[in-house]
Amino acid sequence: MGKGPLSGVRVIELAGIGPGPFAAMLLADLGADVIRVDRASAAKPGRATGGSDFTNRGKRSIAVDLKSERGKEVVLGLVEKSDILLEGFRPGVTERLGLGPDDCLARNPKLVYGRMTGWGQQGPLAQSAGHDIGYIAITGSLHAIGRAGGPPQVPMNLLGDFAGGSMYLVVGVLSALLESKTSGKGQVVDAAIVDGTAHLTTFIHGFLAGGMWQDERGTNMLDTGAPWYDVYETSDGRHMAVGAIEPQFYAEFVRLLGLEGEEGLPGQHEQGRWPEMRERFAAAFRTRTRDEWAKVFLPSDSCVAPVLSLREAYDHPFNTERDVFVERGGQKQPAPAPRFSRTAAETDGVPVLPGGQSRDVLTDLGFDDVDGLLESGAVVQS
Repeated sequence: MGKGPLSGVRVIELAGIGPGPFAAMLLADLGADVIRVDRASAAKPGRATGGSDFTNRGKRSIAVDLKSERGKEVVLGLVEKSDILLEGFRPGVTERLGLGPDDCLARNPKLVYGRMTGWGQQGPLAQSAGHDIGYIAITGSLHAIGRAGGPPQVPMNLLGDFAGGSMYLVVGVLSALLESKTSGKGQVVDAAIVDGTAHLTTFIHGFLAGGMWQDERGTNMLDTGAPWYDVYETSDGRHMAVGAIEPQFYAEFVRLLGLEGEEGLPGQHEQGRWPEMRERFAAAFRTRTRDEWAKVFLPSDSCVAPVLSLREAYDHPFNTERDVFVERGGQKQPAPAPRFSRTAAETDGVPVLPGGQSRDVLTDLGFDDVDGLLESGAVVQS
């Protein structure tokens, strides 16, 4: 449907919540024709199904009664005309619906069948309910996030659902799609949030194995243990983020903060004096507002940036210059990423699912007896 490197690739998304829809949105952002299959019971004729759920942007929709034989045949008909299918149900659900991997691959042997779960398709927790916070807890990732002496801090649901889940599902299905061009065969991709989240911590596990990381939060270089990798409150109650790791960047940070050459300032790696250093930094930051400090530090090689709220980020000049956020339908949302030199992603497309698409999708894909499918209730004009 859209422009981008995946133009010509068709994706069927069995509607769900969270990481599955986000993965499908990313594929749509990259130019794939994504058709979201909604449950007929969740759709009402003529009603738009997108609203402010931006993960539905750039997709087409069709509402199907998955429990009816005719509805199941509609989905299998879509499978025959598609390259990728994404589903995020508990293990065994699509099999019971007659839409599992065996059913779909029998109709389209080249299909890449992507499965998104929290715990994976097998294992003692496979059939258990869960959410991001539990998935990242069991991998050790949650334990590592927070300040020394305090409880673990929840990083919203970015780390598990979207980084450990959606992104690994996308990498998996695109890798399988690339392989299918050579082998002529599709396959099943099992993307579990626990697997992806654990994989994301590979760098930290390397530090741990090398004795350069303590298995105690808030005591290490990258977890606020070091005073030159932390956030500091400014005079107006806002914050600046400091990540001055390398010596040359640290030196620039100290200079711009106004502490260069100041008597008694501990050396960067005098870990025993880090509490003293932290207080010196904190006292300096409290002398100006966040925006005043931002003018001091940006642009520079100090690796310091203002901490912006979600709404503030829309209008920050560094974001507006690169069009990091776009406005579609009167609503601000993050622009598609990454960017390509020849096959630019579509940023002017439909921001969310419009209503009334079921008939159009069936007609466009060449289904027979569209009126009959709608009259039977196997498909609903959503």
